[in-house]
Amino acid sequence: MSNPSILILPGDGIGPEVMTEVRKVITWFGEARGIQFDVSEDLVGGAAYDKHGVPLADATMAKAQEVDAVLLGAVGGPAYDNLDFSVKPERGLLRLRKEMDLYANLRPAQCFDALADFSSLKRDIVAGLDIMILRELTSGVYFGEPRGIFEEGNERVGINTQRYTESEIERAARSAFELAMRRNKKVCSMEKANVMESGILWREVTTRVGQDYPEVELSHMYADNGAMQLVRAPKQFDVILTDNLFGDILSDCAAMLTGSLGMLPSASLGAPMANGRPKAMYEPVHGSAPDIAGQGKANPIACILSFAMALRYSFDMGDEADRLEGAIEKVLADGARTADLLGEEGVDPISTSEMGDAVVAALQAGL
Repeated sequence: MSNPSILILPGDGIGPEVMTEVRKVITWFGEARGIQFDVSEDLVGGAAYDKHGVPLADATMAKAQEVDAVLLGAVGGPAYDNLDFSVKPERGLLRLRKEMDLYANLRPAQCFDALADFSSLKRDIVAGLDIMILRELTSGVYFGEPRGIFEEGNERVGINTQRYTESEIERAARSAFELAMRRNKKVCSMEKANVMESGILWREVTTRVGQDYPEVELSHMYADNGAMQLVRAPKQFDVILTDNLFGDILSDCAAMLTGSLGMLPSASLGAPMANGRPKAMYEPVHGSAPDIAGQGKANPIACILSFAMALRYSFDMGDEADRLEGAIEKVLADGARTADLLGEEGVDPISTSEMGDAVVAALQAGL
């Protein structure tokens, strides 16, 4: 049986730095746990443009289609701001999502107890928070036609079309219910069925899919109320299912409950491959942070947690994902802080590399 395969795309800015720390963790799993991965590496974003003149080479795209999981660091930076839109670094990321048909974007919002005071909300509201937002990623208002800026009478009008097919809603909903079956068996579907026909269809299809999962408690909520509830009582949720536009907004809202973007991973999943594993790409939520690139200030935890998501959702290694998440929780509880997590007087930040080493040491201590 072949080893699980991973394509690492470090990207730009702090991407290579945080991905170096993920490689340390992958190496530890091989040496200490006997879990071997076939790891390859390539270029994406500005780094790919510098070498190939495009943000994602065709050969790299082909590799991404063949492996079990892609780990991506971050793309973009001011050096590429004046490039034509078609070759901007972000186009490489969008091409990966589109051609791999990664329609289910998983954005966890988990608040480690040691960081509960970093949230803008009160500790008792966020301590112990562990929710998952599933955002449909490949349709909706960002892709619907017609779209554009047109002349209408004596003025211009901007048009974007919210469009969903039943099948697009169904596959996202089914992913949410499958996810809930592995968690606390609750799905809250958020849309605007009170004012949008696409919301009515979304609610109808989600309700129908829910009948196939009688163990899962399904509820519906208007997305605006959902945003309010996320900052009022976020722990009422388990899995939140929503469309592309509302998911974009709600997931960023939930992100701030945890205290730092440097702590947040994500996964984008597609249809199962021949081996039964979903096509998948994992990446931290944070950007390339070019202002601190190369300075050893970046927090690698979001990227390491992205690998933990790969263990859980691509490789069916939930126990190993728990092991890695537990090691991170211990490191934070012991007081290790990168610069983005400083909030206590007299605490000196540790470097990107030192945080990665601390996570590996905690893994080793946990054996």
